[in-house]
Amino acid sequence: MSSLLVGYIRKANSGANLKVSINVQAFKDCEIYTTSDGQQYVSLVMSLSAVNRVIGGERAVSTLSQIIEDDEE
Repeated sequence: MSSLLVGYIRKANSGANLKVSINVQAFKDCEIYTTSDGQQYVSLVMSLSAVNRVIGGERAVSTLSQIIEDDEE
């Protein structure tokens, strides 16, 4: 498996919210899946422990990524 860096998560200046910044080109490169009702989604992940460290002020930012399952040959 590999991952595609899509963006970053950081605390908003007010400290009351998290700010998510997504790189448009990286988002366009993400894999899409379609649900049974025809809706399309992009699945992204963030480390809960890293986000908790951002919330707690131990880290300034954390990453937002898409996990890509490599094709086995």
